Amino acid sequence: MLRTISGLIGYVLEAEDGDIGQCADFLFDQDGWTIRYMVADTRRWLPGRKVLVSPIALGRPDWESRRFPVKLTREQIEASPPLDEQAPVSRRYERRWYQHFGWPYYWGGDGMWGAGPYPSGLWVGPPYPARTAPSASQATAAGDEPEEGHLRSVREVQGYAIHAIDGDIGEVVDFIVDDLTWSIRYLVVDTGTWLSGRQVLIAPAWVDAVGWTGKKVAVDLTSDDIKNSPEYDTSRPVSREYEAALHDHYNRPKYWEHD
Repeated sequence: MLRTISGLIGYVLEAEDGDIGQCADFLFDQDGWTIRYMVADTRRWLPGRKVLVSPIALGRPDWESRRFPVKLTREQIEASPPLDEQAPVSRRYERRWYQHFGWPYYWGGDGMWGAGPYPSGLWVGPPYPARTAPSASQATAAGDEPEEGHLRSVREVQGYAIHAIDGDIGEVVDFIVDDLTWSIRYLVVDTGTWLSGRQVLIAPAWVDAVGWTGKKVAVDLTSDDIKNSPEYDTSRPVSREYEAALHDHYNRPKYWEHD
């Protein structure tokens, strides 16, 4: 099902032996537009720590009580490699993090999550496999990886301007994510003063480039394309019928016919 990211913020994260905090943010892969980590606000439990939870470890949430089960213990989470709150999440750090849990890397295959489309396919439960030291070649390769982050915060991108082919026409206010694959299906764009506050959806596939320093998302669409697109109703879930009308409007292939 498709869900808004804003609707998931604040969910309580429930480890196997107690709560660890609340969902505060999400980090997505800037190339694949897929959520790779949930960022937990654990200040009452682990002050000064940024705690990451992968969709690999998430169970099915209780939508009524707004709780996300995490298939890990508090001890396992606390023992994971620490990450400073202000530091980027580098590939080098991710390797250490995945090795800690004994999970295969999500970037280790042709699928959205390594060998397949779902994070559940990477889950390895207890007893966890023994973690072995990397080979010399693996250690060298990991040591050569840059520390620059390749993941972006959804909170950071909220507010980025949408730049159509013929000028700016709104800003990013939210994201819509598939709660099975954790891929970002749409950016929610508020057209603000441009179009009397209409909200519309734009798929990452229609994005030409993102200017991270300039805080702009350039899209391969004209202002008229966006102006005349089907309006997004925030009070209703995104239906397949609406998606079909949206893709037909832009004359773009439907992702569900190719995934």
